[in-house]
Amino acid sequence: MKTLKQIIIIGVLFASSLTKAQEFELGKVSVQELEEKLHPIDTSASASVLYSKGKTYLKYTESNGFTVVTEVETRIKIYKKDGYDWANKSVEHYTGSNPIEKISFSKALTYNLVDGKIEKAKLKSEGEFSEKVNKFWSVKKITMPNVKEGSVIEYKYVLESPYTNTFPDWKFQSSIPVNYSEYSTDIPEYYQYNSFFKGFLSPKVIKSSSSKSIVITSKERTSNGPIVSTTISNDKITYRSNLTTYLLKNIPAIKNEDYVNNIDNYTSTVVHELASTAFPNTLAKYYATDWESIVKTIYENDDFGAELTKKNYFEEDLNPIIAGITDKNQKMVAIFEFVKKRMNWNNYLGYSCNDGVKNAYKQKTGNSAEINLMLTAMLRSAGFQARPVLVSTRSNGIALFPNKSAYNYVITAVEDNNSITLLDATDQYSLPNQIPFRALNWFGRLIREDGSSTTIDLMPTASSKENVTLSYSINNAGIVTGKIRRMYADYNAQIFRSRFNGVKEESYLEKIENDLKKIEISDYVRVNASDIYSPIQESYSFTGNDFCDVVGDKIYVSPMLFLSAGKNPFNQQNREYPVDFGYPFQDKYTITIEIPEGYVVESIPAVANIKTQQAICSFKYNIQSNGNKIQIAVTQDVLTSIVSPADYPALQESYKKIIEKQNEKIVLKKV
Repeated sequence: MKTLKQIIIIGVLFASSLTKAQEFELGKVSVQELEEKLHPIDTSASASVLYSKGKTYLKYTESNGFTVVTEVETRIKIYKKDGYDWANKSVEHYTGSNPIEKISFSKALTYNLVDGKIEKAKLKSEGEFSEKVNKFWSVKKITMPNVKEGSVIEYKYVLESPYTNTFPDWKFQSSIPVNYSEYSTDIPEYYQYNSFFKGFLSPKVIKSSSSKSIVITSKERTSNGPIVSTTISNDKITYRSNLTTYLLKNIPAIKNEDYVNNIDNYTSTVVHELASTAFPNTLAKYYATDWESIVKTIYENDDFGAELTKKNYFEEDLNPIIAGITDKNQKMVAIFEFVKKRMNWNNYLGYSCNDGVKNAYKQKTGNSAEINLMLTAMLRSAGFQARPVLVSTRSNGIALFPNKSAYNYVITAVEDNNSITLLDATDQYSLPNQIPFRALNWFGRLIREDGSSTTIDLMPTASSKENVTLSYSINNAGIVTGKIRRMYADYNAQIFRSRFNGVKEESYLEKIENDLKKIEISDYVRVNASDIYSPIQESYSFTGNDFCDVVGDKIYVSPMLFLSAGKNPFNQQNREYPVDFGYPFQDKYTITIEIPEGYVVESIPAVANIKTQQAICSFKYNIQSNGNKIQIAVTQDVLTSIVSPADYPALQESYKKIIEKQNEKIVLKKV
């Protein structure tokens, strides 16, 4: 795992030679840009970023002090209709409390070439609007007018933030090619920021400094008897400002491949985090710059560590729940289930309480911190060694660099005799050591009572199982009639329950029928749907006429029917980022086939045993024919949650062989 992390952080040096910043200017769209039909390097691209320039600087006003201003200019070329979405731009900004962040768009135009002349269309008022995402965030959106194949669009936006602890991340890379990307920071000497790179392309970095000044106006009132006079003075303060420019050009599109937990983990990006401040005539102030310091700061916040000490609000309700339970595991599960049943997650992520655990308990609703810190406090009250664990969800990315925003979630860990049980009470389908899939993101940080922390592996090691029993018969017209029973356990069961919670059975069956070659389903039964501590099972009868090829006196059929994979998800020649399955799994299939009367088996696939030397995956395929019956036993194991890029070729080759074997045909001959 350490090797993968180093790959993401370090990346590879970008080969292009960048000696100086290229000149770009909004409003200077050329005929050549408008005439371009395809991207010169990536002809499959639906659009491309012709250039993107960003600058973040600290602006001083006497009323607000230093604030962070980020200005962004972008020009985009649209090649195909599939690229029309690039004519829309959304920017999130914090509006959860005063002071809020502010954003404004300007110089937004669409350019088209009409009869050899450039025509412009300005952004209209109805094409610009704001939306409230939740109580903390809003989004400003623009939709550019008159967009066609061949259009060039450009815009500028300015984001002003009163929060100097971090800058907006600058992404050099995108899902479309980027011809040129430039980002600069202009920071007064009073501020020191740590900068981090992630992804596989490293920008050229140019540094310089200059002298700047600010003027502070002060008023002094003096009185001489009845006469009051005001003296206004201006003080000029000169300081050094440090300019850093990051440059990349000819940047390939980053492709979101199968089994990537979050493509942002591998997108070339620069990130900034405040390290220290040192203003004139004041002591330097140092901010968290390593994991231990960051975690200690989080723990000491009133909306985190202090919430763990509160227990009077739940004791009266909890004590009867655990009274008389002597088995430690049963008591832990009882507390866990009590919180799950009482509390409703409001879908807000975070490691800090919003309204506090007491209010959340009273309202029976809370964010992830309120629910799981509450769970931790209850377990401690019952004598367990329970501690919170900071987590970065899969949507938030892997916590690579020490910064407070690296984590956005918290769960609970119970330690006992050198074993750890992970709990998350936000999800009604989660189980001990089976936290929701959204939280399976490499590592978390377990926080002890003194505020220190340790890294903890979040990834499951036990296989999640799916067992399938399939029996069917084939008639002489090639129509298949059969029954299937599926059993889902562990994460397979959790994901099944979550995915189909609230979905009507009729809609669910209609989707299965369409997905599985237009089969017709009857006699559907689902067992243990609400008993989350037992595997969930479903069974149904089916009929399908699209599984066999009848050619003359022969019938050809792939014996696994709809259970076989359609294509290899790992068909890229090379892969730069890890394959993330989320959890190890085992799929086991037991298949019985009854051939039609008057037919014999002419040929069946060979027995196979496929496995990688690196213990990544294995596949066993056994088949035998006996009279009018064919029996097949198939077991596929993926033995690890995450596969490194170095092991990708072995995984790819194994999957190729597995899918070929799954799709081999039985040949039946009429006698």
